[in-house]
Amino acid sequence: MSSQIEIAGRRVGAGQPVYVIAELSANHGQHFDRAARLVDAARAAGADAIKLQTYTPDTMTIAADTEHFTVAGTIWHGRRLYDLYAEASTPWEWHGRLKEMAERAGLHCFSTPFDDSAVEFLESLDVPAYKIASFELVDVGLIRRVARTGKPIIMSTGMASFDEIEEAVAAARGAGARSLALLKCTSAYPAPPSEMHLQTIPHLSRAFDVPVGLSDHTLALTVPVTAVSLGACIIEKHLTLSRTDPGPDSAFSLEPEEFRAMVDAVRTAQAAMGEVHYGTTEREEATRAFRRSLFVVQPVRAGELFSAENVRSIRPGAGLHPRHYDEIIGRRAARDIARGTPLAWDLIAGTST
Repeated sequence: MSSQIEIAGRRVGAGQPVYVIAELSANHGQHFDRAARLVDAARAAGADAIKLQTYTPDTMTIAADTEHFTVAGTIWHGRRLYDLYAEASTPWEWHGRLKEMAERAGLHCFSTPFDDSAVEFLESLDVPAYKIASFELVDVGLIRRVARTGKPIIMSTGMASFDEIEEAVAAARGAGARSLALLKCTSAYPAPPSEMHLQTIPHLSRAFDVPVGLSDHTLALTVPVTAVSLGACIIEKHLTLSRTDPGPDSAFSLEPEEFRAMVDAVRTAQAAMGEVHYGTTEREEATRAFRRSLFVVQPVRAGELFSAENVRSIRPGAGLHPRHYDEIIGRRAARDIARGTPLAWDLIAGTST
C-alpha cells in the first residue's frame, strides 16, 4: 500500500495538507434547501469534501418493535431503529444535485454506502471515493463490494478490535483495494475527549502502512489539532447549521463558525509541525543581533591586559562568540580600544584573522 491515496486528483496522506471532510449526515432535517446551505457552509468553512450517507430504513434494518430493534443507552434511547433511520436518511434523489453543487464549489462529494444497492447507485454518480462507517467495518461482504469499484476507501474503526481492523483491511485488499485509509474513531455521540485514545493514530499507520486520520465526534477543537500533531492526515467532523436544530446528529455536530475555527486550527497545527530543523529560521535572522557576544566595556590601552573588568559577554551579538572568553582573558590589546567596541581577533595582540 502507500502512505498516500488520491481522491479526484488530490493526494491525501503524509506530506500533504490535511484533508478535511464535512459530514452532512442527518443535519439536513429532510429539507433540501438546508442540505444545500450545508454545502455552502462547508465550502466557507474551508472543508475539502462533503460526505453523505446512502441508505434507506429498509436497507439498514427492518420495521420491528422488539427490544432488539429499539435503541438503548445512547442519545437516541427509546427510538425504533427503523424510525431513526427514516428520519436520518438522505433522499437518494438529492445525491446527484448535492454532488454537482459541491463540485461547483470546489469540494469533493462522496458517501457512505450501507448495502450493495447503495454502491451501485453511487457508482452511477461516479463518486470519487467511498467511506465505510465504523458500524459496517465488520461487514466484510460490503467492504469487498466497495473494493471492487477500484475507488479509494476510507474506513472508520470505531469499536473495532485490532483483529477486526486487520480482517477489514485484508478483505479490502483481497478484493482489489489499492487506495485505503483508516480513521481512528470513538463511536460515542458525543464522544468524551478522554476516550479518544489518539495515540492509536501512529500505531495504525505503522501497522497497516496506510494514511490514518480521525473521525471525530467530540465538540473539542483541541482533539483534531492533537490528532494532526500525531500524524492524522484526514479529519472528518459533522457539520450542522445550528445545534439548536432538531435532528439525530445535531448534539455532536459543529456549527459553521466552529468548523471554520477547527479548520484554521488544524492548518496552523500542521504548519507548526514542520520538519526536523536546527539553527536559524528565516524570521529569526533579524533577531540574531540580540544574541550575546564579547564586548570591551571599559577603555583599553594598547598592550593592556584583557580582564573581567574590561571584557564581558553582553548583548548584542556583534563581537566574538562567548566561547572565546577564557581564551582572551589575560591576553593584551593590539591597540587602544574604546568602550562599547565588539571584540574581534585583530584587536588582540599575537593573533591574526
